[in-house]
Amino acid sequence: MMITAGPVGALGPGPEDELAPAGLGLRPDPGSRLMAGGTVLVGGSPVRVLRLTPSGARHVAGWWSGTPVSDNPRARALARRLLDTGIAHPEPGGGSWGPGDVTVVVPVRDRQAELARCLAGLADMPRVIVVDDSSADPAAIARVASGAGAQILHRSVNGGPGAARNTGLAAADTPLVAFLDSDCVPGPGWLDALLPHFADPALGAVAPRIVPDEPGHTWLARYEGASSTLDMGARAGIVRPGSRVPYVPGAALVVRRVAAGAGFAETMRVGEDVDFVWRLAASGWRVRYEPTAAMRHQHRVRLREWFGRRKDYGTSAATLEFRHPGAVRPLYLSAWTALAWLAAAAGRPAAGAAITGAGVAVLARRLAQVTGEDWPRPTARTAWSLAARLAGGGTVAAGRPLGSAISRTWWPVALPAAVAVRRMRWPLAALVLTPPLLDWLDRRPPLDPARYVAARLLDDIGYSLGVWQGCAERRTVRPLLPKLGSRHLDTPRANSAGTMMSSGDRS
Repeated sequence: MMITAGPVGALGPGPEDELAPAGLGLRPDPGSRLMAGGTVLVGGSPVRVLRLTPSGARHVAGWWSGTPVSDNPRARALARRLLDTGIAHPEPGGGSWGPGDVTVVVPVRDRQAELARCLAGLADMPRVIVVDDSSADPAAIARVASGAGAQILHRSVNGGPGAARNTGLAAADTPLVAFLDSDCVPGPGWLDALLPHFADPALGAVAPRIVPDEPGHTWLARYEGASSTLDMGARAGIVRPGSRVPYVPGAALVVRRVAAGAGFAETMRVGEDVDFVWRLAASGWRVRYEPTAAMRHQHRVRLREWFGRRKDYGTSAATLEFRHPGAVRPLYLSAWTALAWLAAAAGRPAAGAAITGAGVAVLARRLAQVTGEDWPRPTARTAWSLAARLAGGGTVAAGRPLGSAISRTWWPVALPAAVAVRRMRWPLAALVLTPPLLDWLDRRPPLDPARYVAARLLDDIGYSLGVWQGCAERRTVRPLLPKLGSRHLDTPRANSAGTMMSSGDRS
């Protein structure tokens, strides 16, 4: 199989200082837990288990109570690790960054009304560049831009959003660049919660939460308002493949100019923003998602346009998987979890339970090396409790991503299988319907369950059609394959805080 990647703009060199800045505040992620009297810290995505030294435990207790990071190098190294693993999130101060340090770049093509609304929200920004990506009526775009006091740059050939952003990036002369799509509607103070993050010299980019500009009136608008692919949710996080926030959209993104380098991959018409933030993360720059900053967005709510866009998103999977191997798979499961579910599917639930129990025991043994407990004695309560939650709970919870993988990628194979094998019909139907129903319970959208489930399945079908199309065009099956691995923890290693292990199972 062969995929041509095309040229990719080089990013700026990674940050030199790998320590968290002194004076930074930290807050624990809602999923983080201190155990064993404060000597064991669990959290992050994927889950990490960290045994703290006495000094490390004191630092963490102080940070959790509001004490900022000291200038002690070991404390700063531990703080960086907690930030990078998602166990903690920064509480940056006000900082010295302001609107004068930011150039706003707005790529546009043929959307004069949307552009006018976007620019109206940028009236207080001293530097705004509108990049006309070969509109049918460039004079109309120029009138809107000049009327708002923005600089206008014209591209003679349409190059897509990545190329248009790069044109604006090359013209920017400020330390920060904010990319806003023309259908964004910035409100007052839209930068206030984003700019303080750049007090961390290792931060390459930060993104706000994308929310609907107006309440939805149709069933599709209400669904999109509750479940847009641009909305990464209400929890902050570090952005990288495999984390709880695996990507952020380029619709609204503030980037450190030196980190951006030459910018986006111009050969990609969709998925170029995901590729950009993943390359930032791979080069050492940190990317963060800050949901307390909200950017209003004019969502697509007409069925044909909405469905076509979902399909377009799916076509990027093959290219992204080629550029970032293993990052774009429909399902990530440990070998223990896969075996347990296969046994259950074969009508042997007792065997599945036994496999899960064995996985819990193996994981408890590994965890005991971190918690310092004697295994397999029952007194190793922390190790056994963690193993049961991570291995046992993870196996049960894997049903949700498994069902999503079927509806989002594998339905062209699963549907004929269900028709041919009668006993598979109800299990497959249950797996497919469970994730959208759980989503409805989590989100409580202004939409009844039946229509929400139907919209979610339609969303998945559109995306999967794009995935299969992209795979066919690029002659690869990698985005269709699950990624399996043994449930394990990385080999323990000494560090300034003690010993860390990371769960290898993302289920």
